[in-house]
Amino acid sequence: MLTDELLALLRRVDTPTVCNAIEVVEGKRGFDRFTRGTVLCSAPSEGAIVGHARTARIAALAPPTEAPEVIKARRMAYYKHMAEGPRPALAVVEDLDGAQAIGAFWGEINTTVHKGLGLSGALTNGVMRDLGDLPEGFPVIAGSVGPSHGFVHVREIGTPVTLFGLTIANDEIVHADRHGALVIPDAYLGELGKAIHKLLDTEALILGPAREPGFDFEAFEKAWAAFEAART
Repeated sequence: MLTDELLALLRRVDTPTVCNAIEVVEGKRGFDRFTRGTVLCSAPSEGAIVGHARTARIAALAPPTEAPEVIKARRMAYYKHMAEGPRPALAVVEDLDGAQAIGAFWGEINTTVHKGLGLSGALTNGVMRDLGDLPEGFPVIAGSVGPSHGFVHVREIGTPVTLFGLTIANDEIVHADRHGALVIPDAYLGELGKAIHKLLDTEALILGPAREPGFDFEAFEKAWAAFEAART
């Protein structure tokens, strides 16, 4: 389970720390359920978004071809989907237009609505806008920034999505910040908190001495030996 204690810890640390901690749990390098490439974050100082993915797919380059009543009904079903499910949660929305995406689904109104529905933020390969006017406490991690909403409409709800090379299923636990995102396997939740603390303690063995006045190669050798011994 994602306990309150673990959730608080995960919100305090960045995504690279969680990525490394998962490898501590696994006892080896090679964990690969993370995004590739560069993301943009609307509020990098607000820290990480952690929670269950509420997934959907959108498009915006061309007008929808389905009847208007179908599009409107699906949009309402989308918001109902976002309002339901386990908490904490974040919107994880794939823009099917990919690198050609123009539709800024994530602006002041939509982010405020999602926050009001109880979500903690959004992860998308699509477009965000209204920077400076987005609500506090709702970071958006996106693929680009743009001025237009295009013909944005919802295509799918609750299906697996792929963003920045990472496939995410509905309700999987995601950790995301300005570095990107990763999926935390459910089986690792019980050990992850201990692994994060172990990782931070181990890193302190080299970071502490390196930040001290007079740090030199001799001090580095000693600190690095202790660092390597602690992480093996």
